[in-house]
Amino acid sequence: MNKDTILNAFAEFASGNHDILRPLLREDFVEHSPGNPSGRDAWIAFIRTSPIAAARLDLKRVIAEGDLVMLHYHLIPAGEERGLAVVDIWRLEDGQIAEHWDVVQPVPEPGRIPNGMF
Repeated sequence: MNKDTILNAFAEFASGNHDILRPLLREDFVEHSPGNPSGRDAWIAFIRTSPIAAARLDLKRVIAEGDLVMLHYHLIPAGEERGLAVVDIWRLEDGQIAEHWDVVQPVPEPGRIPNGMF
């Protein structure tokens, strides 16, 4: 169930439906990434103005265990070629996202990654 919730939300968000965030996030949502705000309303306002809102998101893999769902994807901001490799970790509680962590890494030139990033 948690995996399906996150996969459906990711697909909706990637297609441009940013309104999917409001019912999905708990009001007391906790963000663990430095510089990003906690709280549903503050986080939604932040995300809507961040480069991810207009980026192409190419999902590579999903891992789900209990209340945690992890997504590994290629985030390509508008106007960029290589983009970023991202791992998001979402903790759900009663069907809503309660917490978020992420790890973000720039995708280097292809010659520097002979085995690929994804």
